[in-house]
Amino acid sequence: MVALSDSIRNGVITNAEIVIVVSDKADAAGVNLARERGLNTVVIERLGRKREEHEAEVIEALQQHNVDLICLAGYMRVLSPIFVQTFTLRILNIHPSLLPSFPGLKPQQQALDHGVKLSGCTVHFVDNALDGGPIVAQRAVPVLDDDSEESLSARILEEEHVLYAEAVNRIVNSDYRVDGRRVLIDRPQ
Repeated sequence: MVALSDSIRNGVITNAEIVIVVSDKADAAGVNLARERGLNTVVIERLGRKREEHEAEVIEALQQHNVDLICLAGYMRVLSPIFVQTFTLRILNIHPSLLPSFPGLKPQQQALDHGVKLSGCTVHFVDNALDGGPIVAQRAVPVLDDDSEESLSARILEEEHVLYAEAVNRIVNSDYRVDGRRVLIDRPQ
C-alpha cells in the first residue's frame, strides 16, 4: 500500500488515486501509514463476525467510494466467490512467487525446499482459485545458494514494490483484455 501510494505521488502510477484504504485489523501497520499520508482509511473488523457479513460491509465501503480497481496488499484472506464476482477483473493481488508455482502461504520457503534457481513475484487478477487468476506481470529473482527464507523474501519484496506499481499503471492506463488465463495489454505504437 505504501509503495503504491508513493508511486502515485511520484508519478510512477498516473491517472490514479487511492480513494480508500480498507483494513480488517485496527492495529495493522498499514492503517497508521495510510493515515499519515492523509489517505481515507476505514477499519472493518472481521473477528467474531460471519464472513458474509464482513465482506458485505467491505463491498459497501468500496462501492460507496466508486472504486474502479482493488489492489490487495498484505490481505491474507481468501475472498469469497461473491466478493470476486462483485468486482470481476477489478481486483489485483501481488504474490511472492512466479505463479503458478508456489501458491498459498510461505512461497519463499516452498521455493527453497524445491531447490529452484529462480523465484520472484507475480501480479495477477483475483479469481476463485487460490493465487490462480490471470497473470498481469512477473519479475524473476535469483535464488542464491546461501539464501534463507528471510533473505529471499527481502529481495523479492524489493521487486514487488516496483512490479506492483508498474502493473497497476499498465492496467489503469492501457487497453487490455483477458483471454482465458492471459492478460493481453495493447501498447501504444
